[in-house]
Amino acid sequence: MKSKVTAQDVAKLANMSQSAVSRTFTPGASVSEDTRARVMIAAKSLGYRPNAMARSLITRRSHIIALVMGYLENQFYPLVIEKLSQKLQKQGYHVLMFISDGDETDGVLDEILQYQIDGIVMASAMLSPDLARQCADSGVSVVLFNRVPDTSALARHSTSSVTSDNREGGRLAAQLLLARGHKHIAYIAGLEKSSTNLERERGFNEVIADAGATVFRRGMGHYSFERARDAARAMFAGVPAAKRPDAVFVANDHMAIAVMDVLRHELDLRVPEDVSVVGFDDVPQAAWESYRLTTVVQEVDPMVDATVELLHEQMQDGALPRNVVIPCRMVERSSVRALRKRASTRS
Repeated sequence: MKSKVTAQDVAKLANMSQSAVSRTFTPGASVSEDTRARVMIAAKSLGYRPNAMARSLITRRSHIIALVMGYLENQFYPLVIEKLSQKLQKQGYHVLMFISDGDETDGVLDEILQYQIDGIVMASAMLSPDLARQCADSGVSVVLFNRVPDTSALARHSTSSVTSDNREGGRLAAQLLLARGHKHIAYIAGLEKSSTNLERERGFNEVIADAGATVFRRGMGHYSFERARDAARAMFAGVPAAKRPDAVFVANDHMAIAVMDVLRHELDLRVPEDVSVVGFDDVPQAAWESYRLTTVVQEVDPMVDATVELLHEQMQDGALPRNVVIPCRMVERSSVRALRKRASTRS
């Protein structure tokens, strides 16, 4: 049986110290380009592969980040996974992905902590007070992506978060629909208790109230394609034209696409001539020619950058947790009716 090549073998062939070999294969360690080149040539010649698990026993750092997802149905989150994983891997981290049971993550906690992870990123999932306590006791850094900590003191003081400005996004949606002359504006919510939905609806309601109006109808889509279809049917099916909404703000694009399908293909309503639709996220499918959805843009790259920065702060510097809010913006396509031009008058 062929003996395993060791770091000592590489050091001997490269005429380097074993510590130089170790630094070469340690992400973020300081090493000169000449040393790195000589070590890599020797390692390739011998077929050497560093033992990440053995290194973690020495450094007490596994360079493993757990990415915990509550669900993947929303097209926004596969894009987040791709960009976040790529950025972490380029910085020498390994990403382990876990799917939790619904919005809570406690069910996978024991499995996650078995891997001696350095940090956790939780996306489309909530951090319960019990989970926050166990992570704090284990010295594991946690960053919430597109969620904020709950109201428990422990969660707020032990967990960082990155979100888009969901409240402002809701305000932008309401402002646009009011500016286009809509009078009967409805809202289809995501999950009642999720911070994203709460903040989007809050901003939306504020602008509607400031205009002296009220939300005409409200439905619940649970961030689900099928549940959003049901909500659209309940809101529009069999309702006389004078009593149905003339516009609807939907808490994310995934549901907004489902709503548009029901309006056009089941109820023979035109978008935007009969009903304007606004979504939230700007997933790739929103720009497809079949939908051309007007939506609030969540800037994925800045959100990912901030998430990785917060992880570094928590893991390396022991910095106090903080919450980062990334500005959002509106992208207009063709699912909202155009501004009506005033008829010209001649003197």
